[in-house]
Amino acid sequence: MSKKSLPFKDTFAIGLMLFALFLGAGNMIFPPFLGQEAGANMWKGILGFLITGVGLPLLGVIAIAKTGGDLQLLASRVSLKFGVVFTVIMYLAIGPFFGIPRTGTVAFEIAISPFLNEGLEGSSLPLALFTIIFFSLTAWLSMNPTKLVDRIGKILTPALLIILAILVSKSLISPMGEPLPASKEYATGPVFKGFIEGYLTMDTIAALVFGIVVITAIKDLGVKSEKSITKICIQAGFIAAAGLTLVYLALAYIGATSPQAIGMQENGGAILSASTTYLYGTIGKTILALAILFACITTSVGLVSSCAQYFHKLMPNVSYRLIVIVLSIFSMFIANIGLTQLIKVSLPVLIMIYPIAIVLIFLSFAHSLFNGYSIVYYCSLIPTGVLSVMDGLNVLGIQSDFLSSLFSKLPLFNEGIGWIVPAIIGAIIGYILAILFRLAGKAAETTKA
Repeated sequence: MSKKSLPFKDTFAIGLMLFALFLGAGNMIFPPFLGQEAGANMWKGILGFLITGVGLPLLGVIAIAKTGGDLQLLASRVSLKFGVVFTVIMYLAIGPFFGIPRTGTVAFEIAISPFLNEGLEGSSLPLALFTIIFFSLTAWLSMNPTKLVDRIGKILTPALLIILAILVSKSLISPMGEPLPASKEYATGPVFKGFIEGYLTMDTIAALVFGIVVITAIKDLGVKSEKSITKICIQAGFIAAAGLTLVYLALAYIGATSPQAIGMQENGGAILSASTTYLYGTIGKTILALAILFACITTSVGLVSSCAQYFHKLMPNVSYRLIVIVLSIFSMFIANIGLTQLIKVSLPVLIMIYPIAIVLIFLSFAHSLFNGYSIVYYCSLIPTGVLSVMDGLNVLGIQSDFLSSLFSKLPLFNEGIGWIVPAIIGAIIGYILAILFRLAGKAAETTKA
């Protein structure tokens, strides 16, 4: 029998599941680093981070909910070919090529590596053994997507929240020190710098691919009405967003107040490790290790499950379980490349596709306002794609002096988000062209009549 709604406890469990899917280890290591670098400007920096790390993912969840949980259907508003190609690229990027392997490498680097004997440092064997166990567990938990709410939303997430509460509570009660003056870009443009840092969480992309997992979970609980599914999905999105906001604020605060106690560190993982040791002694390493392991495994399961569901839908002759196994094994091999190399390769790709995903989300909310004209999508996404590809190539060290000088006059170009104004102007031009084409068509029909 179809339900029109769910009890709050079930909606809350789905929201906790979505929160846990978003909160990977990457999300835990970026806010502390932001806090330490931003220092006295931490609140401004975290504001920009929350826009891309929480606000845009929430909009992504809502956009996917309104289109029935299907990223390909959303992207197909541009064209059918674009819908398939863009969706496959998104799932591969957030899935087996970058997102899933990163959960394994981050878990190893932060949760396992500090406990290894000195003789094993530099050896590839510990990482290989760990990734075999980690991705075997991922595959097992992903095999039955109907149990994800019970396994993640009702078990793993509460455990993660308890560990996080232990991690941050003492730093709030007894701060390690006072924030230092802001450094680097955080001194001149903290909001824009935080905005760009939010890219690294990959959560806006994740929101577009997690939609299928959330909606499947809602349907498995007996809700079939599209209107009801959309409503519950949005409610779950707000629950997840609230949780992420609290965690990011707390972790950024830890980073901002840490320099006097632990000194300036190279990355967020080192900040968390040194901070927990300072606050809790040797047991701090264990607390951090558990938090990272829970965060990584939940995100890994969510990514494998969502990717497997999409590719099974794309290739119905290939079983869901086989795809889960293939994704897990492939991710295991990629993870053994190492965290540093993964981040180095993934960053330019993210910079290339992230703006396109953001523009697509915003256009989906205005879809009815411009009657869904595909030319609006084209005119807005083409300049966005050109500029984002150029930004990605710049990160790789492939620069064009001519293009740089040509686009350098664009507003916000130096802040790394020069695609915003061209995207808006492109959408306006596309809307005007759509109206002109429509009027020309009506005139031709009238003349013909």
